[in-house]
Amino acid sequence: MSILEAINIQKIYKTKMGANQVEALSNINFSVETGEYVAIMGESGSGKTTLLNILAALDTPTSGEIYLDGKSFENIKSKERATFRRNNLGFVFQDFNLLDNFSLEDNILLPLVLAGNHYSQMQEKLLPIASSLGIADLLKKYPYEVSGGQKQRAAVARAIITSPKLLLADEPTGALDSKASAKLLNQFEEINKQGQTILMVTHSVQAAAHASRVLFIKDGMVYHQIYKGNSTKDEMFKKINDALTSLLSGGDDNE
Repeated sequence: MSILEAINIQKIYKTKMGANQVEALSNINFSVETGEYVAIMGESGSGKTTLLNILAALDTPTSGEIYLDGKSFENIKSKERATFRRNNLGFVFQDFNLLDNFSLEDNILLPLVLAGNHYSQMQEKLLPIASSLGIADLLKKYPYEVSGGQKQRAAVARAIITSPKLLLADEPTGALDSKASAKLLNQFEEINKQGQTILMVTHSVQAAAHASRVLFIKDGMVYHQIYKGNSTKDEMFKKINDALTSLLSGGDDNE
């Protein structure tokens, strides 16, 4: 069953005075199944960030519709969007987006505090998640006291503590070294195995190789996609590299 559907998504930006128009997205169509782990790749300027902002209900398409668990974003009133995002979506960003004057624990619990959860309920959710991500002993520390990898794991904990229908990740390994990146990606896989649907935008072939499917965007359109199937990570890595080479050279080999 599809948890996310993007149907005929187009996004046009107008320059000042409306003299010129830039089409960032053109007829984007795809769906994500419940429990799937999907990566989106493409060159800078291909429309990845614009698409992610629309999927996150941070921007609206010029035309087309987004459905999350059968509910159209079009029916969400502007004043309800923040609550909708908090209740349905989890976010992991490249730069962590943690509050420096909050401990890791307070950062992680913030969505539950905003939702009005009781303290005992929050603690019940916090400890298992923090333990699974290896940061249970860091909860009283502040972001400036821990490493980049630990900050990102706290950001992941914050993103999944509300049990979101969809976890959106924007270049989640972009600010991490190779060791921290590998650890985070392995944890993403474990989170996905537990049933969490993940949609990740990344430039990293290594990161995308962990996904079960990769969508390639070019000139504002879904240009190509590949499935991991029974492939190993190394085999998936090669498939992605080959697809990116084709994309950059202007080829059009689909599988």
